Amino acid sequence: MKKLNEVPLHVIHLNQDDPKKCTAKKLSSHGLVKLHENMKFIPRRGFLLDPSARITISPNDRKIIDLGASIVVLDCSWKKILESLEKIPSSNKLERRVLPLLLAANPVSWGKIGRLSSVEALAAALIITGNWENAEAILKPFKFGNQFIELNFEPLKAYSEACDLDEINKLEKEFFDYTTES
Repeated sequence: MKKLNEVPLHVIHLNQDDPKKCTAKKLSSHGLVKLHENMKFIPRRGFLLDPSARITISPNDRKIIDLGASIVVLDCSWKKILESLEKIPSSNKLERRVLPLLLAANPVSWGKIGRLSSVEALAAALIITGNWENAEAILKPFKFGNQFIELNFEPLKAYSEACDLDEINKLEKEFFDYTTES
């Protein structure tokens, strides 16, 4: 893996998508992530990006990342997300985090809210936790990398400066006119 202000990035890869469109494989081929096809070797400390998690990743999580915690993404088909999440051993100590709302820039899900590719999810988590340089580095090999930042610049900047989770929730509603059901 390449060194920047290194945040350990890991991908649990389940081989469910078209390998030609797989951002995780491309990241791995560039030495930007550690790819895991065996669940036994996933990191034990850090954050697992999980769209079903109850806690949103926030700038407060930077404290743990600065201590060497990893950011882990599950690379699987969106159609199989729930069954794929169940495959992750409950014995690991990864804290599950959901990303705040963002627009996808990848060619498969362009413009869809929340339908991020693995590289977009990792980049968003890096930015929100104050690691813009790392995010830009992992997006660089992708034609849509700059577009992801451009599409989401204002929300990403705001999320990365938020004081707490309540503020992130308010920002999501402001940027995406999103209301939760009561």
